[in-house]
Amino acid sequence: MEDRGLARPLVAEGLGTAFLLTAVVGSGIMASRLAGADVAMALLANAIATGGALVALIVTFGPISGAHFNPLVTLSALWRGELRPGAAMGYIVAQCLGAVAGVWFAHLMFGLPILEASTHIRSSAGELAGEIAASFGLIGLILSGSRHAPQSLPYAIAAYITGAYWFTSSTSFANPAVTLARTLTDSFAGIRAMDAPGFILAELVGGAAAILLFGWLLSDLRHSVAEERLDCGETLR
Repeated sequence: MEDRGLARPLVAEGLGTAFLLTAVVGSGIMASRLAGADVAMALLANAIATGGALVALIVTFGPISGAHFNPLVTLSALWRGELRPGAAMGYIVAQCLGAVAGVWFAHLMFGLPILEASTHIRSSAGELAGEIAASFGLIGLILSGSRHAPQSLPYAIAAYITGAYWFTSSTSFANPAVTLARTLTDSFAGIRAMDAPGFILAELVGGAAAILLFGWLLSDLRHSVAEERLDCGETLR
């Protein structure tokens, strides 16, 4: 991607990430207000809203920027040579700025203070393990799905995140920009600022592990498919 053509992708990344955080935080606020003390119902509503928003946002912004909305996805694209370092850095900055703006807009919609610090404790070893698992699964899905089922990928990502809200102890942030922005809301979706570095480190570990392992798995699969095609061609001849 040429640097001179970055303006539209960067705006798309910022805007898409802003809408994603508005969906995550806004649905969390709405869910907690309607469900009251029923945390399970609030989490279910939060997960469904996030998954639905992800499908729409990936379909909308995918043709423009690739719809990363996540520094882990951008770093995996950099590793694969799909982005230059300067473009990748621009994507990550746009994602972080957009994520913060999305939290602020959610607060504006629901009448909360625009500037707010989270007091939601997320510091256990189990939650960190959950973030490693969530990030590993997400990046693995994207690496495999983008190669073998690109048309289904928006729905697969949304399904995975919706499920991971429930099967991970951390409720699946799996996104450093999201983690950073969620320190700025004391709502259902928040995380204390002092807990965020641990989450971000866990996400980077999970993402890096997926890049390395799936890079090997998919490379081996590609070679196997190529050999099978060669064998079939020799048989036909």
